[in-house]
Amino acid sequence: MFDNLSNRLSGTLKKLKGQGRLTEDNIKDTLREVRMALLEADVALSVVNDFIEQVKAGALGQDVQSSLSPGQAMIKLVQAELVKVMGAANETLNFRAVPPVVILMAGLQGAGKTTTVAKLGRWLKQNQKKKVGVVSVDVYRPAAIKQLQVLAEEIGVDFYDSDISQSPIDIAKNAIEAAKKKFLDVIIIDTAGRLHIDDEMMGEIKALHAAINPIETLFVVDSMTGQDAAITAKAFNDALPLTGVILTKTDGDARGGAALSIRHITGKPIKFMGSGEKTDALEPFHPDRLASRILGMGDMLSLIEQIEQNVDKERAAKFAKKMQKGKPFDMNDFREQLQQMQEMGGVSSMIDKLPGLGKITPEMKAKINDREISRQVAVICSMTEQERKHPDLIKGTRKQRIADGAGQQLQDVNRILKQYLMMQKMMKKIKGGNMANMLRGMKGNIRGGMRR
Repeated sequence: MFDNLSNRLSGTLKKLKGQGRLTEDNIKDTLREVRMALLEADVALSVVNDFIEQVKAGALGQDVQSSLSPGQAMIKLVQAELVKVMGAANETLNFRAVPPVVILMAGLQGAGKTTTVAKLGRWLKQNQKKKVGVVSVDVYRPAAIKQLQVLAEEIGVDFYDSDISQSPIDIAKNAIEAAKKKFLDVIIIDTAGRLHIDDEMMGEIKALHAAINPIETLFVVDSMTGQDAAITAKAFNDALPLTGVILTKTDGDARGGAALSIRHITGKPIKFMGSGEKTDALEPFHPDRLASRILGMGDMLSLIEQIEQNVDKERAAKFAKKMQKGKPFDMNDFREQLQQMQEMGGVSSMIDKLPGLGKITPEMKAKINDREISRQVAVICSMTEQERKHPDLIKGTRKQRIADGAGQQLQDVNRILKQYLMMQKMMKKIKGGNMANMLRGMKGNIRGGMRR
């Protein structure tokens, strides 16, 4: 998300860094570029106008004008305003209620609502240690009920079956009562979606809301619809007392207009953002971290959290112990690192969070293919145990045998060996405690992989 906006803003603000001081002229030129960047990102016009006015007022202020590095001061100003537009800080879910806490999910059909119910259930179970139940009151689409059942079994949360002959209110009330008897902490209710907003839909969900009085009413919206997402969210907020928004399909949205418009237009916080179809692809929405990502500064806090949540701590501790003892980093270790990267969502999920990599062009990002990791693992698995422990043995006919065994080309084996040597050097730096060098090596490794 924000690829286009990030490239435009980074390029525009970079020009200011070379300026000895800020003048009305170069501020005017910069803000014109910023305005165009925001409009191209499909940010609502009212949001753009307010944003530009706030940044302009700050840029002409005494603090910025007298700054020793006015260009840097301007970047900080834009960053602060981005944070303000998106909501200042992450707003967590409200659990201050007698269990089970009822969460009502609303949204249009096709926004990924049912999948998001499962994602939220998994997130609550793993990160908040909550006992979760889910139920669908979508009596118009039996397939939606079945889909939620399959997802609930996958993530290991309670599923409450529903019958299309029942009313949505009866289904929801029965599920809440059943959740009370099982002492669940949270019950998430998936409602029916429509292709568009209509009086019948709004009337039904308003009646359901009044009957069950949920603690959280979350609107699920497709971020790819841009500022239309904010307009739809406002329509729902006018009918329902929304407590927050969940943005979906952010991996397919290169503009980011929804994220920058929703809070300003609805007054409601974005609480989560989801990407892809996997049930682990949901993360809390942090405006400050996202603003850094937009400006190409990375988001190390989110990356660290991602690593902590997805990496097998026992395996990681075992590996760290091996490195501390000075034992050589071999191909078995390299395969282990590749597999853990797969578990974390692949290289593409890390790119925007690494400082300095946010400025990579969309063309270079398009070359990133996480399926490459699977091919690399296959090549390593084609090696003998002796070859994995002593990669320097891999020469000549051994390379061809490994390539044939993995169904790959000889050049793929050579590439793996080259990447292994780079990783080996990085691990030596980690052993020496130089984490900064390790991160620089990681960025270089990723950039090198994209040039191929």
